[in-house]
Amino acid sequence: MDQLILKAYAKINLSLDVVRRRPDGYHDVKMIMQTVDLYDMITLEKAESGIHTAVKMGKSFTVENEETENTTNTLSEELPADENNLIYKAAKLIMESKNITEGVRIHLEKNIPIAAGMAGGSTDAAAVFRGMNQLFSLGMSTEELKAMAVKIGADVPYCIEGGTQLSEGIGEILTPIKGIPHFYLLIAKPEISVSTKYVYENLHLEGLLGHPDVDGMAESIKAGDLGGIVSRMENVLESVTVKKYPVIGEIREFMKKHGAENALMSGSGPTVFGVYKDRQRAEEAAELLNRENLAKQIFVTTIKVNEEVK
Repeated sequence: MDQLILKAYAKINLSLDVVRRRPDGYHDVKMIMQTVDLYDMITLEKAESGIHTAVKMGKSFTVENEETENTTNTLSEELPADENNLIYKAAKLIMESKNITEGVRIHLEKNIPIAAGMAGGSTDAAAVFRGMNQLFSLGMSTEELKAMAVKIGADVPYCIEGGTQLSEGIGEILTPIKGIPHFYLLIAKPEISVSTKYVYENLHLEGLLGHPDVDGMAESIKAGDLGGIVSRMENVLESVTVKKYPVIGEIREFMKKHGAENALMSGSGPTVFGVYKDRQRAEEAAELLNRENLAKQIFVTTIKVNEEVK
């Protein structure tokens, strides 16, 4: 095998609680993560040596980490194609750990919004880990890949597996949950980017009025109870982001007004998702949302259960 093409799926947080701030500066979390049918495309190809990455964002431009005639030399600050990109870091880590002497070319086609709370960078890195394992016939187990992946980022182990999972610790302790009922999603990212670092630094746990019922949501998922799931959708990070970026709250309320069972910010934001029983209703709401110019990127999609992610 000399070439491999993979889908790198985005995620949302159906529920997100922050339990405590750790002495090392990280935060312990308790949340339920869910894969959605929105993905980047990753192409891996063997090369003689080195790590060569190229990133395409929509139809606009491609950035690369090597000089070629077709290279655009202006790198995006949000999405670098050099060693600062997680795909490069993932490839470098696995090559050094497994003493791979050949090289690899990685082409990333971005569809997932950037800096959006949907694990876009983490899922790309996870796809590189999985792809390198296949491309170079390394025979690493999922557990081995996850143990390596956490060195790149807390969400990367989840993205290795995907599906519906309870995530604890800094995000690396994962418990699969089966039984989630089917539903549709309206996903909207406003024309802002939110710093995860800023959100966590300004989160005051002592000032929170309550915490999400994560365990109750997990039980609702196992029972296939959509009503129980949507009634427990909560994200404590909204206490920081909605205050600083009111448009997040405006989008959330707009979705609830236009047919969503409930709506919530994903991760540290600013992406908001609404849960819909009916796809047509979600598409109608998307059209209305687009007219309001509240969001720059809007998608109507659905969830991916554990068995569908690989």
